[in-house]
Amino acid sequence: MAAEIHSRPQTARPILLNKIEGHTDAVNAAVLIPKEDGVITVSEDRTIRVWLKRDSGQYWPSIYHTVSSPCSCMSYHHDSRRIFIGQDNGAVVEFLISEDFNKMNHVKTYPAHQNRVSDMVFSLESEWVVSTGHDKSVSWMCTQSGSMLGRHYFTAWASCLQYDHETQHAFVGDYSGQITLLKLEKQTYSTITTLKGHEGSIAALWWDPIQRLLFSGAADHSVIMWDIGGRKGRTLLLQGHHERVQALRYLQLTRQLLSCSADGVMAVWNMDAQREEAPQWSDSDSCQKCEQPFFWNIKQMWDTKTLGLRQHHCRKCGKAVCGKCSSKRSTFPIMGFEFPVRVCDACFDTIKEEDRTALATFHEGKHNIAHMDMDPSRGLMVTCGSDRIVKIWDMTQVVGCSLATGFSPR
Repeated sequence: MAAEIHSRPQTARPILLNKIEGHTDAVNAAVLIPKEDGVITVSEDRTIRVWLKRDSGQYWPSIYHTVSSPCSCMSYHHDSRRIFIGQDNGAVVEFLISEDFNKMNHVKTYPAHQNRVSDMVFSLESEWVVSTGHDKSVSWMCTQSGSMLGRHYFTAWASCLQYDHETQHAFVGDYSGQITLLKLEKQTYSTITTLKGHEGSIAALWWDPIQRLLFSGAADHSVIMWDIGGRKGRTLLLQGHHERVQALRYLQLTRQLLSCSADGVMAVWNMDAQREEAPQWSDSDSCQKCEQPFFWNIKQMWDTKTLGLRQHHCRKCGKAVCGKCSSKRSTFPIMGFEFPVRVCDACFDTIKEEDRTALATFHEGKHNIAHMDMDPSRGLMVTCGSDRIVKIWDMTQVVGCSLATGFSPR
């Protein structure tokens, strides 16, 4: 059922400790059980499985439970051992896991959505289960009575969710590329703001309530950090992935962000470094360097008897430039560009070699990663995806010894 890996690489990279196999369809979520050598998985094959590590070093299912519809997501609360499963039919099912993790009892079924549940969070403080679905809604239900408390509809599929337990604010990402901030209350809600910055559907969110930072990953291959607590609209763009970013985790202790994409790349971003906001792109009818007209500027083309040029943008200054004035490419990690991007010739000359020093590392997971969970206290990470395989990683070499010791590098 599971293979133990004994490789010990010399360079600082994730170490693959175990592979868990046995699912017959995509594994949509996997979480590490705190203080246990165990993993909980839910799958498109309609199963909920609790895997415990045996003396042989392999993981075997101690619980194998089949439900009526494919499992799309889950929220596990370890202290109470309550687990909530989102399903393809729109229902959320609550179970209670026994202390020895060998038995699971059904508690309630919540009619949360009319279509697939995309994400959910259980809040013990408010006794709510908040969920998003492909019926374009976010709903919050009382786990004591099982009744619906409220629902809000969007113009697109709601794809992912984060929740601030203290303030009862919900962040909802959708397929239009927007993130909506809602204040949830019993029987009512209020829309606080809408965050716009991505050019593709939002696939992952992570909220850090201590620094009040929101991280979003999207189909446009980028990650954006939104400084919610700063109240100044500050955002940082992080570009290093080449596929859809599907999982995020911010490690507050070490000021590092982990992101995983659909092509299996795992990135570790140094968020403790001094970073700059990428500039807004300028609008212009002609090149802001050589003043040659762009192809839609008919009047200037006629007056100067020249052909119009295609518009590009310098990633460092944001100016609208033609191809001739932006023939150079460079990394610029301080603005989040970890791979070479277009810069105008003038900006290229100002970039020093030390400015190109990478502020992120990239590692190959060698499987599609749809979901990721991490236990910072042990430096362990679990990944899963459409290849039906669950992988457990030792991340201590990558994210620093501070995870194991409890000391911050600052």
